[in-house]
Amino acid sequence: MLKLGKDHTFFDLLESQAKTAVRAAEVFSALVLDLKNVKTHTDKLIAIENEGDDFTHKLQTKLSGAFITPLDHEDLSELSHLLDDVTDCIEAVGARIEMYKLTESRPDIIPFAANLLDVTKVTEEAVAELRSQFQKSDTIAGVLVRVHTLENESDRQYRAALTKLFDEVTDPISILKWKEVYDRVEFAIDRCESIANLVENMTVKYA
Repeated sequence: MLKLGKDHTFFDLLESQAKTAVRAAEVFSALVLDLKNVKTHTDKLIAIENEGDDFTHKLQTKLSGAFITPLDHEDLSELSHLLDDVTDCIEAVGARIEMYKLTESRPDIIPFAANLLDVTKVTEEAVAELRSQFQKSDTIAGVLVRVHTLENESDRQYRAALTKLFDEVTDPISILKWKEVYDRVEFAIDRCESIANLVENMTVKYA
């Protein structure tokens, strides 16, 4: 079994990145319920995204100067970038809603945003499991299954949302605006599944 030593900074930073993604998803869930005050929420998303960038920078800087790391450099770097992608994408979708002046939510964006929040929370659990996996944690498999289940549900929500959008909305500009919103939410959720796949590969590699 790989010995981690006393320096758990990499795990601390990865978990901070995962928590940042959860916070962004929480703000986004609030935003879609309160489009009349979109600027308040997007300002929060910008601040959260900046914090996430800071964690990413700290991890990459530490990684570049470290000779011995608890996991492969490539794995740590990829996981960090994927986590940063989730937060970046959530901030970007909030920015699009503000930029496109979408002042009234569509009903299907609310459960879609809730699913995004759920999957970021489970992704946070998956990242936290990296510490205990080296002590033969038996919970990681269940956590990863939950990520995949939520991603499958998001696929159904995404397809249903687009179907209703094309059926109900006649203005092509409105269709394009809302489609981009749905696309970016779906991309953020897909990134969470990519994180789950990477964590799964890492737990096999380092078991």
